[in-house]
Parts: sequence; structure tokens; C-alpha cells
Amino acid sequence: MKTIVQISLDFTSIAKALETARLAVRSGVDWLEAGTPLIVSEGMNSIRVLRAEFPGVPIVADLKAMDGGWREAQMAASAGATHVVVMARAHPETIKAMVHAAKDFGVKVMGDNLAAEDRIAAAKRLEDLGCDFVVHHIGYDERRGLAAMGKPYPSPLDQLREVVAAVEVPVQAVGGLSVEQAIRTPELGARLVVLGAPLIEGDSSKNASSSLEDQLRMVCERVHAYQP
Repeated sequence: MKTIVQISLDFTSIAKALETARLAVRSGVDWLEAGTPLIVSEGMNSIRVLRAEFPGVPIVADLKAMDGGWREAQMAASAGATHVVVMARAHPETIKAMVHAAKDFGVKVMGDNLAAEDRIAAAKRLEDLGCDFVVHHIGYDERRGLAAMGKPYPSPLDQLREVVAAVEVPVQAVGGLSVEQAIRTPELGARLVVLGAPLIEGDSSKNASSSLEDQLRMVCERVHAYQP
């Protein structure tokens, strides 16, 4: 597949998510992610608003589903999502239920291996259960907690090549990457590049927004130009 740039709208208000989404799409970002904080704060309405504003743009609903897979996929799809996220730590029946619902409603499933004891095996299991994509993910709390104890914490780059080699479906790497590291993940086989906190945190002044747009445009140009 071609290289894709996705931005995580990990905000708690629709207004801020829309502001950043408009800037991102204008800059060349391919996919929008209704982040978990946005969905928790604003519910499925956050997806409805994004869909109304961007009728042709893929929208990932980062549900982090652990149970009720069919219903959660159905709700997100009905709101306008094109992709839904289920966790590898969920029961296999939940993953299968979400995959079944995704087929019923015409969306794709992204399986997230966050907190899996063996992330490579988890990625393979997600694919075997029918997920269309694998999210190779090192969690925020895991990284922060280990850092607070003065301990090293893993990077999604550590096992990225092995995860990519273990599955046939597309992979994205998430969790604590710098912008430069994210841009280079296609070189390791992960052609879904996710931009998160390093780009979207900070103040919302006009100058900051202008700088963010310039940086997003640069990222999109580099990622889209990648040739294996």
C-alpha cells in the first residue's frame, strides 16, 4: 500500500479537534483519528462532526475496545468512522465480534497490541482473527511510569521489523516517537505513519498554528515521497 499520514486528534473538545483537523487536511494528512480522549469526552458525536466536515476523509475511531465489540463497531460505523480499534488484550470473541460487525457495516478493524506480553505474537493473533491492520503500540502510562522510576522504557521501533515480518496486513507504530522517528517508520516496513502529541501539543496561537501547518506539510511531503 502507499504511505499514509494519520493524525491523532487526542483532544477533549470537538472545537479543538476540528481546528487541528482542518489544518491537517489542508497540509496533506490522509487520515484523521478521533482519539480516545475525544471519544470519551464527546462521544460518537465527535465522529459525526468530523464526518460532516470531511466527507471523503478516512476516520479512525480509537475505541480501544475490550468488550462489546460488535456494538462498539456498529456505533462508530453509524457515526461515520471508516476504521475501528480493538485491543489484542481483549477476549478473542470480542475481536471476532468486532471483525464481524466491521464486515456488516463496511469498515476496517485495527488491532492494537498495547500491553501485550508478547507484542509480536499478539500482532499475529490479531491478523489471524481477521484484523485488517496492526497497531504496534507502547502506551503512554507505561512509558511515563517507567521513566518516573528511572527505568528505560521500550520504543515501538524496538520490535517493529519483527512485527512487520510476522504479519501480512499493514502496520503502524505508535507511542513516544519523535516526529523524525515517525517519518522514518516506513523504512522499517510500517507505512501508516501516525502523528500525535509531539506535533499537536502546545499553545493554539496563530503563530503556533502556522508553524504546525508548515511542519505537517513537510511531514506529508516526506512520507508521501517515500520509495522502498
